[in-house]
Amino acid sequence: MPAGARLKYRSNVPQYAKYVFENVDSGFYANASGNRDAGLHNVIVAGESYGQGSSREHAAMCPMYLGVKVLIAKSIERIHLANLINFGIVPFIFDDPADYDRVAKGDRLLIRDLRGALGREGQATVENETQGNSFRVTACLTPRQKALVLNGGLLSAVAAGQA
Repeated sequence: MPAGARLKYRSNVPQYAKYVFENVDSGFYANASGNRDAGLHNVIVAGESYGQGSSREHAAMCPMYLGVKVLIAKSIERIHLANLINFGIVPFIFDDPADYDRVAKGDRLLIRDLRGALGREGQATVENETQGNSFRVTACLTPRQKALVLNGGLLSAVAAGQA
């Protein structure tokens, strides 16, 4: 999440979300909010050290607001990983980091039975419907972390008596 002049929006998540990834993908907000409003879920695909320098909650809260349900990265920084889980975003790691290069912006990705995948030691197959290929990912989560993401995040889990 950008800080500086944008930091003034941190108490207004719908406004602050307009600036998610603005430095690398100026269309992210429009695409993500459009998908969310159409009932589709969004996936972030990232490289190494995703979340580095983004330990504040808004780096996970704003994507959650935009309908991001899954992150797939080569690696995820520890504090940001905890924030993703707290906001109900499933943090997957590529089993083969080279698969990152097989995904393009706008590809339609499908994970069948996400809940079941989390129960199966966090392993899932991602089908890239656009490219016609698939790849494996793993979410290395504790039982408590699995419960949090399956309940939609920490607040939802507390409200449901599951945390």
